[in-house]
Amino acid sequence: MSIQIKFTRLILLTFLLLVLSLNMVSHEGWEATKYAPEDAHAPTPLPDRVVLTWEDDPATTQSVTWRTDTSTKKGMAHLAVANSNGRALEVETINAETTLFKSDINEANYHSVTFRNLEPDTLYTYRVGDGVNWTEYYHFKTASDRPRPFSFIYFGDAQNEVRTHWSRVFREAFREAPRAAFTLHAGDLIDNPSWDAEWGDWHQGPDWVNGTIPVIATPGNHEYERINQGPEYERYWMTKAGERIEVNMTAFKPEPTDKGTVYKASFIGPKGNTSSFEINDGGNIIYVDSSIEAITGFKETDLLGTSFYSAPLYDRQRDRGIPAVTNHWRPQFTFPIQDVPDESLKETVYYIDYQGVRFISLDSNKEREKQVPWFRKVLENNPNRWTIVTFHHPVFSPGSDRDNKELRELWKPILDEYKVDLVLSGHDHTYARTGQVDTQDLKNVPSGYQQAYDPNIGTVYVVSVSGPKMYGITKGNYAKRVAENTQLYQIIHIDDKNLEYKAYEATGELYDKFTLQKRNGQPNLLLEALPAEKRK
Repeated sequence: MSIQIKFTRLILLTFLLLVLSLNMVSHEGWEATKYAPEDAHAPTPLPDRVVLTWEDDPATTQSVTWRTDTSTKKGMAHLAVANSNGRALEVETINAETTLFKSDINEANYHSVTFRNLEPDTLYTYRVGDGVNWTEYYHFKTASDRPRPFSFIYFGDAQNEVRTHWSRVFREAFREAPRAAFTLHAGDLIDNPSWDAEWGDWHQGPDWVNGTIPVIATPGNHEYERINQGPEYERYWMTKAGERIEVNMTAFKPEPTDKGTVYKASFIGPKGNTSSFEINDGGNIIYVDSSIEAITGFKETDLLGTSFYSAPLYDRQRDRGIPAVTNHWRPQFTFPIQDVPDESLKETVYYIDYQGVRFISLDSNKEREKQVPWFRKVLENNPNRWTIVTFHHPVFSPGSDRDNKELRELWKPILDEYKVDLVLSGHDHTYARTGQVDTQDLKNVPSGYQQAYDPNIGTVYVVSVSGPKMYGITKGNYAKRVAENTQLYQIIHIDDKNLEYKAYEATGELYDKFTLQKRNGQPNLLLEALPAEKRK
């Protein structure tokens, strides 16, 4: 090898080492920065947040909603009977209804279309857009117009860290039941009802699946906000002496952590004393300084581990205003508008008949008594063999500091009278499913828990959670199967004679299983098929 070639190679090697060293130096001071929610969830002319729902008969209609930026003034959909040659589709164009929506971080147009006069039990394909900017083509299949076997997926609360920790639960459920007829969400889809970024995370988890498998949802308390309320910083507390006092919140800051969000807050009492708290996303006090005693009489140890919103402190907003479902609900979902007893219950109280099953959504957040006549009428005029009811707050709660006595007294007699087959709820961030248990030694439970499962009625009640926020179980002996600190999803299969229920952990491991068997002139027969017991 000549001296010139060696010299040339030496120069090239030196140059490369110099470039590498410069790159290393230039990267040493680099730090990752959080991508702003305003940018991460900004709408564009390309449709996103596509979701199928129903506002009418699933055998002959299908509704779809989607979002764009405000430059898209007119939305439309293409619809065709699905075939095996996309270029040969015979497409019909349907114009959308468009609504301007202002969120906390952006403005967007929401578009909705209901496809009508469809053929039952038929596979269709569709896309949405503005005539230039389109989605891909999705498939959906209309329901049969007569009873036929089908499956659906049921989720309890997603709510917290939805993108981080709930997405995989949804996707595992989809892997288990890719041909599910729809997904059913029992409330608290998100945590903060008016935060558009959280709704964006909820849509991102299912992503394209929401565009091909319809959604049924009932609102939870975290889909509710307050209107005409007083300032949020004006609070009531209870003292150790049992006196209600007025305090003001002077600072509030959420801090995300690997274990959930921690809320740091400071308060000033009626005599000018101040105190600081840290509260986890379960509402429990994890830090409070010693100055709290001068305000309330409670020592730090009296409050640590207790709920900020219940005994003994009972934090409350002074003027709570009127509850109203989040403004996000109706633009992004299209549910039936039926003869509900109050305008504010539109698209939260409704029923849908699907292949021999009546699914009923009640709103457990407000106007519970007003819903009773409507509920009774919907059950009286029910031609279906099976009935499933969903609402957020459970009739029977496994948490000691939680009990929905008013709801139970109002709605359970009707559920009993019409022998509703299955009631699906959330709210308690645990798993509890009723069945035949020995109630002789059942203690320290509210009245009525002894009849949580009555074989002469046959109704099974389920509370479940699909997100990572968890509460403890303190009165679970009324239930046949319980779990805490476990994210789950449920797959329910129904035919003419049987309802088969399976609950799975987030990893896909079977956790609970039973079958309800229809019997002419008798209550359902509950057949247990539990896996090995592992109460937590």
